[in-house]
Amino acid sequence: MSDVRPEELTKVFAEVARGLIAHEALPNVLDAIVRLAVETVDGCEEAGVLVLDRRRDFETPSASGDLVRESDRAQFECDEGPCLDAARNESSFLVPDMAAETRWPRYRPRAVALGVASMMGFELFAHDGVFGALDLYSREPRAFDERAREIGWVFASHASVAIAAAQRAETLRAGYATRQEIGAAVGILMERYRITGEQAFEVLKRASMESNVKLREVARRLTETGEVPTGR
Repeated sequence: MSDVRPEELTKVFAEVARGLIAHEALPNVLDAIVRLAVETVDGCEEAGVLVLDRRRDFETPSASGDLVRESDRAQFECDEGPCLDAARNESSFLVPDMAAETRWPRYRPRAVALGVASMMGFELFAHDGVFGALDLYSREPRAFDERAREIGWVFASHASVAIAAAQRAETLRAGYATRQEIGAAVGILMERYRITGEQAFEVLKRASMESNVKLREVARRLTETGEVPTGR
């Protein structure tokens, strides 16, 4: 995209934004981000999303190929690397030539062995102890120039908005499903014991506390098996 004029680039990113938002489910959004990153950012041959949680567990929920997954695994095993830095420190990075890199001395030789020549990445999100980064790879050194970095920044901003929208949608869907399951369980108890809705809900709450099982799970078990979990 190095020869694209600014006004054309604006149109491209408008289309990218619409394309990302169109994928409602979070896994689909992440897959679209990876695919569009390779198509949009000059020099990018492979791309992936790295997720790191508060327990220091890592995941690569979307990647364009094995090179990305192996690179993420190497960084986690070495406990260092540009993608981990981007996620942990909420920052961006640019590695012009991995073979000449002096940072990450444990990770660098493994990256070179994998065929990684240059990299670029951006922090995507950080909330509730979960950190994420969008990482771009090339098998050629100095594949990413300043223009590619600027385009990457804009793309990552659109990607972050799309991820946030997908996460909100998932939260809403989960809340709706919970209300539906609890409502169905309340109805079963009302019919079975000829009690009010408030009384039926109290039965579910008491069963949840006594069995140390979440209310939604208590409701789900009741609707599936007809039984209410107890603490005994």
